[in-house]
Amino acid sequence: MQLYGRSSSHFTRIPRIFAAEAKVELDFVLIRDLMSVNADDFGGHPALKMPTLHTDSGLWYGSLPICRELVACSDSGLVVVWPEDLARPVAANAQELVSTAMATEVGLIMGKASGVTADNPQQVKMRVSLLGVMEWLERNANRALATLAPDRDLSFLEVSLFCLIEHLQFREVLALDPYPQLRAFAQLFSERSSAKATAFKFDFPTG
Repeated sequence: MQLYGRSSSHFTRIPRIFAAEAKVELDFVLIRDLMSVNADDFGGHPALKMPTLHTDSGLWYGSLPICRELVACSDSGLVVVWPEDLARPVAANAQELVSTAMATEVGLIMGKASGVTADNPQQVKMRVSLLGVMEWLERNANRALATLAPDRDLSFLEVSLFCLIEHLQFREVLALDPYPQLRAFAQLFSERSSAKATAFKFDFPTG
């Protein structure tokens, strides 16, 4: 199987962590030009996004569908809590807000890279949105995680939350000093071998 993405992408790191946890071998294919308008450069993703997974059964777009396929293809017996299993509002809201924050962070990064000024109204709104999410997660993430099945091996919420927190620091989008609870969670999760094997890095000099 081939995974198209970048080592600097939180959307890509999520399935890479799942692959490591599920003991699934992947051929990691780097996307070289993020400004390309050719879907082939993104592994065939029609929206020109990452990641994309190539399997014998076809193409899979996006972190969550890819993670589902990786676990389905695995013989590891990995017990996973998926977003649809989050029956309590605090956990379901946490997952929704993590996903929102990840997309918002990309918007801020791409805006800055494109020369959009920080005082642009849309950039201002995105930053306020991100700060609001982070404040909510600082107050509620531990409660959300406490609702997860104790016999799980992994959850999509934990992996995506970890990738968000580390990516904010990696890309210097937000200082994490105001979020001690989230930093403590990320520090604990970072001890997993799957996290160590997928550390964020820039694949190319330009990022």
